Formats: sequence, C-alpha cells, structure tokens
Amino acid sequence: MDPRTTFASADDLAGALGGVGYLADDALATVTWLSLRLGRPLLMEGEPGTGKTALAEALAESMDLPLIRLQCYEGIDASQALYDWDFPRQILHVRALEAVEGGARDVRELEEDLFDERFLLSRPVLRALREAPAVLLVDEVDRADDEFEAFLLEVLSTWQVTIPELGPIQAATPPVVVLTSNRTRELHDALKRRCLYHWLEHPGIERELEIVRTRAPEVPEALAAQVVRAVHAIRSDHEMLKPPGVAETLDWARALHELGTRTLDTATAAATLGVAVKYREDAERVKKALDVMLTP
Repeated sequence: MDPRTTFASADDLAGALGGVGYLADDALATVTWLSLRLGRPLLMEGEPGTGKTALAEALAESMDLPLIRLQCYEGIDASQALYDWDFPRQILHVRALEAVEGGARDVRELEEDLFDERFLLSRPVLRALREAPAVLLVDEVDRADDEFEAFLLEVLSTWQVTIPELGPIQAATPPVVVLTSNRTRELHDALKRRCLYHWLEHPGIERELEIVRTRAPEVPEALAAQVVRAVHAIRSDHEMLKPPGVAETLDWARALHELGTRTLDTATAAATLGVAVKYREDAERVKKALDVMLTP
C-alpha cells in the first residue's frame, strides 16, 4: 500500500483519524494530508500535551501500518537509531564453530559469517526503511544534538542508509515520518526545509469537549464540560510550569467518573488535582484559585 494515495482528500483523512478517536481541525488535516501526498516528513511543534505524538499513533492505526517510534534524548547518536550487532550471539557462534570445526575455518569466511543479517539488531530508523510502508515517529527531536539532526536530514533526503558489512539498504516505499518537538531549542533550517510544518495549539473549549466525548464517552456531559472549563482556566495562568495537556484532561475526567463524581466542586478538584497537575508549585497556585476557576 502506498500511503500517498490512501486518502483522496484532507476530509477523508480527517474522517479516518476521527474514526480512531483523533479529532483534527481543518488546518492539521490539510497539512497532514499534504505530507502524505507529497511524501514529505511532517514536523509538529507545540506545547507538551497538544496531541503531536498522538497524531502519529492515529495515522498508523487509521492506515493499519506499524508504528515505529524513535525517542530522542540528549546524547543519542546514529548507531542507536540505526543498528547494532548482537555481540553475545556472535561470540556463541564463534565458540560453536570452534567446537565443531576445531578453528579450521578461513578468517575471512568467518568474518562474513559473523556479520550476517541474522546477527543484525535493527534500531527504529533501519526498521522503518526495511518494514515500509510504516509510520516512523521521531519523538522530541529537539532533545537531540546538531550531529543527530544532520544524520536525520541525510536519511530523510535519500530514504537510504549504508551498513558497511552489508551495503546500502533503501526503503522500497518511503515511510510516513512524523517528527515532534517541544521547542526546547530551535531546529536547524535545513531539517525544517525538508519537512512540512505545523504548530499545534491546545484545542479550544468546544473542540476539547468533543475530544472528551469521543475518547471518554462514559463521562457525563455536565462533568466533562466542567473539567474542560477548569483545565482551560488552569492553562490561562501563564506562570504555570507545566499546563495540563489533553491527555491530562482525559485522565482527570475519567478519574472523577471512577469516583462517582457528578459535579466538580472545590474539595473534589483539590483532592484529585494530581491527576492533571504534576508540579507542586503549579498545584499550590491552582488550589488558591479553585473557587474562581470553578465558577460557571
């Protein structure tokens, strides 16, 4: 299956994403559809919790493709994204040959045998090239350094890597690539030029309420509306260290439903605030303002 032709239009894509519980607005559906159609990576930036990672998951589910995730972190290098050799198995193989053949095998022949594909450990980028069509999620690329960005740019330009012992490996069908960034640092222009770009905001109240209805239909409508309004009031405080994302909204609504809550009052909100707010300083600020936040 060629991902470029899976959806006839952006509306078709939006409908498919909605079918797996991801509600994309027109702008997001359009840029995502264009990234599929043009075979270009999609770079998603925005605050944590706005649904960047969830988009890649929804794309994989809606297209019935494997999702391969590369989690970036400080110090990651190309080998951790590409491949490694299974050294313990290689050593066992050598010992087994020595036991059977008494070390009579030619050294060059032994080396070729050791660097066979059966001893190759494919990391996410190599897996995405070999298993394509697939969805490759490069999560939090802003945590990696400049050299890793350069490596990614090369792969995204050619859809090919070279393993010295095996030769070049190229994707028969380029994977669908979604890169996410929380913008802890600026990415290089060269990488951005290779991608289509979208800044993802927290959804408005009506869209977030629709997300809660879709993803947590068991939560009563009135309670869902109260939770969404409370979360938006919390986010409006620009001194928050980590405003709650959509995932926290869903968690809070589900937690309150599990408690049998029908109406979100100050006491219940304070007791369950740790579901949505994850820093002590933020929790203290919110508790002081709960009476105002929960006023209709």
